[in-house]
Amino acid sequence: MAFLQRTMNRGSVSTGYDVDNSCKFEDANSEGLHKSLSSQSQDCFTISFWLKRTALGAQRLVGAGSDGNNEVIIHFTSSDQLEFYAWESAYRMRYKTNRVFRDTSAWYHFAFLVDTRLSTASERTQLYVNGVLETSFAAEVQPGLNGQFPWTTNVYVGKAGAAADSDMSGYLSEFVYLDDTKAAHTDLGEFDSDTGIWKPIDVSGLTFGTNGAYLDFKDSSNLGNDANGGTDFTETNITSADQSTDTPTNNFCTWSPLWAESRANGTITEGATQVAWGGGAWKIARSSMAVSKGRWYWEIKAANVTGDTWNNNLFGFASVDGEDGQYGPTVLLGYSTGNYYYRVANSQTGQDNWGNSGGAWSSSDTFGFALDLESSTKKFILYRNGSAVNGSGTDLVSAFQTEQFFTPYSTSYNGDTQFLNWGGYTVNTISTPASDENGYGTFEYAPPSGYYALCGKNLAEFGGTA
Repeated sequence: MAFLQRTMNRGSVSTGYDVDNSCKFEDANSEGLHKSLSSQSQDCFTISFWLKRTALGAQRLVGAGSDGNNEVIIHFTSSDQLEFYAWESAYRMRYKTNRVFRDTSAWYHFAFLVDTRLSTASERTQLYVNGVLETSFAAEVQPGLNGQFPWTTNVYVGKAGAAADSDMSGYLSEFVYLDDTKAAHTDLGEFDSDTGIWKPIDVSGLTFGTNGAYLDFKDSSNLGNDANGGTDFTETNITSADQSTDTPTNNFCTWSPLWAESRANGTITEGATQVAWGGGAWKIARSSMAVSKGRWYWEIKAANVTGDTWNNNLFGFASVDGEDGQYGPTVLLGYSTGNYYYRVANSQTGQDNWGNSGGAWSSSDTFGFALDLESSTKKFILYRNGSAVNGSGTDLVSAFQTEQFFTPYSTSYNGDTQFLNWGGYTVNTISTPASDENGYGTFEYAPPSGYYALCGKNLAEFGGTA
């Protein structure tokens, strides 16, 4: 299933180089970075970065040029193909892939290697995706010998500038620009000897050249900082809040735009941690990861709660092994003006159980979900502002078959907004952040002992997606 990551293909336990941070970019917020270039090489360079998409469609990733008739562009098309081209009133170079890039659950590595001084045409421009040379193109124009790329004026990262594309929506990590050097793809990553997965390596020692740059996004107060010591990028609507710990060496759970957008057009934004619903029909969102074992924790807040009825906003977790009407086999939390409830629905057992948990709540409240799929009596514990609502937990065994996969889940009827925090990034400000016992995640409240953030390293350690 495209919307669901049942096995980790990125972000496993790392025994080598770890990437600490990424930067969250959001088209809806017009976020991006740019700086001016001067006297840079126009026939030899390298661009490399790791990217996790959180929305699909046409998006500008990198661009440079003086105007629409002189530009270098890396972008996704409206059909989610990757395109890299140089344009000077005609294509001087162009690669447009046949395949599309629609996996919003995983990190991609893209490396664009250029040296038009080489005598072999096929070696002048190369595109590597996750360490593998791309050779199948819907459109292909090789540059001529000593062909020039119009790198002039501003270079944009994550932002379309004056172009027709949208700005980028996703997480960007380990951005590298080498001026006057065509790196080998093995200078930028390596295949893990045990798993065969392409993974990051330390790139800080590469030759960056006069105008080269390295964005590691470690300085939250200056996310445009060039860690190589060159001129920093100027930030446009990028703030310290956009720093994330969702990285190619520790991939965090997010909402799946493919699932939400296919179910009555829920709008996923803010690094796929926020979902906004239109009113008048039931909508469903599921996360990018599902688990069948282990103990897991995440948090949720919601806006627009006053006056809602219990069945208009429901969130919690669901089995992915079937659906029951609007909701699916699931345990959900619903709210009303004065109370909140549990709902357990399962098409096989026909259960429809409700419990009044008591106490009015509002959009200022943070709810935590602790899902225990490890004990003999599988259960979940619901927390409100750090305090357990249902004591030691609610039994799941009677409601669900064993060895089912569960995923964080949300459904709504009204035009409301819900904010999920799996620990990698949150749009809500956290004054005193807490992590799990492995040191992963940034939460409002500390996860209970033995419960962990839904991220690649924890999943690899505890076998959550076996």
